[in-house]
Amino acid sequence: MKIALLGYGRMGKTIEEIAKNRGHEIVLKVSDGIENHDLTKADVAIDFSVPDAAFKNITTCFKVGVPVVSGTTGWLDDYEKATKICAEENSAFIYASNFSLGVNVFFELNQKLAGMMQGLEDYSVEIEEIHHTKKLDAPSGTAISLAEQIIHENKQLKGWQLDSADENKIPIHAKRIEDVPGTHVVSYDSEIDTIEIKHTAKSRQGFALGAVVAAEYLQDKTGIYSMKDVLADLFKN
Repeated sequence: MKIALLGYGRMGKTIEEIAKNRGHEIVLKVSDGIENHDLTKADVAIDFSVPDAAFKNITTCFKVGVPVVSGTTGWLDDYEKATKICAEENSAFIYASNFSLGVNVFFELNQKLAGMMQGLEDYSVEIEEIHHTKKLDAPSGTAISLAEQIIHENKQLKGWQLDSADENKIPIHAKRIEDVPGTHVVSYDSEIDTIEIKHTAKSRQGFALGAVVAAEYLQDKTGIYSMKDVLADLFKN
């Protein structure tokens, strides 16, 4: 499979290493304007760029017939527009706030726990996320996904806020510490006890591997998919 890397920072370089180890060819590395490159030589593009560039990167690929896997966060106000363009161009797309297999298991645990806790009014919930200092957006896309899962299970919660939160909203605390790949903690606290679930990434390898596996899944497909689809396909095999 021929892969275009949109964004060639630390994550892009890790993806390149893993993709090559899995027998794929990197045909393009984009770290400047996407219009300066020939995207058509790629079978699929993997976007780990920056929030300001993501929408243009993704939709430009759709328009030249290249499916996209995107892990860039901070641009999701334009997500619906991107999926509409994907459908119009008969292309394929997977967006995930986090491609790590372990994190996607963590998502399943978070949803299950939220369902169990929704009737226990003595507990308040909050989320903490810690990432490296070069991460531009806060809170992380993974933290937002965790919050949205909890809100879906608990109808009394009406949203989330960064740091302090109004009543019926989940506070998300975002910390930036040098060389931290990613840590997420969901806490339920009462006067009696505290319940926590936590995921700690030890390196970028898990994120990068998941993105490459998602690209392998997306090749020759059309439509909008998620990591649930990718994992279902893996578990089927």
